[in-house]
Amino acid sequence: MASPARSPQVTASGAPRPGGPGRLGDRTVSRIGYGAMQLERLHGDRKAAVALLRRCVELGIDHIDTAQFYGNGFVNDLIREAVRPEDDVVVVSKVGAEPDPGGPLPLRLAQRPEQLRAAVEDNLRTLGMERIPLVNLRRTDSGPGLRAQGDQIVPLDDQLAVLTELRDQGKIGGIGLSSVSLDVLRRALPAGIACVQNAYSLLVRDDEDLLGLCREEGVAWVPYFPLGSAFAGMPKVTDETAVRAAADELGATPAQVGLAWLLHHAPNVLLIPGTADPAHLEANVAVGGVALDEATLAALDAVPSRSADVTFD
Repeated sequence: MASPARSPQVTASGAPRPGGPGRLGDRTVSRIGYGAMQLERLHGDRKAAVALLRRCVELGIDHIDTAQFYGNGFVNDLIREAVRPEDDVVVVSKVGAEPDPGGPLPLRLAQRPEQLRAAVEDNLRTLGMERIPLVNLRRTDSGPGLRAQGDQIVPLDDQLAVLTELRDQGKIGGIGLSSVSLDVLRRALPAGIACVQNAYSLLVRDDEDLLGLCREEGVAWVPYFPLGSAFAGMPKVTDETAVRAAADELGATPAQVGLAWLLHHAPNVLLIPGTADPAHLEANVAVGGVALDEATLAALDAVPSRSADVTFD
């Protein structure tokens, strides 16, 4: 006898999906996921890191974002240990960069097709998977971060060709893009794009047209730096007067208000806030219960957007 269909409101374990259900490619996932980069901070306490990932599953998170270059495989290895097949978690990784421990920055670009292929293989190995549900191509067309130079300037079609081949081989499920422009997304759509990860927040809304196209095409919008960042030139959402006023009125934190605004702003938004602290994790999950009425939304929508394009040589 076939098992009864599971409600989209709950995960495989029966936990309510934080933020409700959203779409990521061909999968239904919790709109509030988890960005695993911060697990690097728990390098000296593996037990705590594994426990945090298990707590994600218990809280209904079934969308985890990672990369081989997070801790040079350390974070992927944690996910391999902590996340079980029966959890039915969609693990999303990314390629386009690699660790550079001795360099001026901890990362260097790895944009060439052979580097993308090698990165997928490295992710498969450290995650212990035969197939990664979704792989994002981290480009350098927009947003904060590195800019490609020399042999790292690679045509989009060459990159999509190798990722499409890997998808056809069954090594990856879906293809996503990160740090891309509106024109790049338009050119990539025929290849079948499942999500876009760009820097985006209440205070940095340069990509509103790109978000709109994603919504029209059924592409998930997964913002990074959803609350700003410590980089100079990146405004912090939690410092904004309107955000703090809304937080006081709602009995929430400014961070929760900033994240809740994103969920309210467009139905295709999926969040991946990261943390290494269990209490902070629970506060992020609770964002799904933060209701913003029309007046509050109007006050937040009226906050002017500031352009932010922090780049590194």
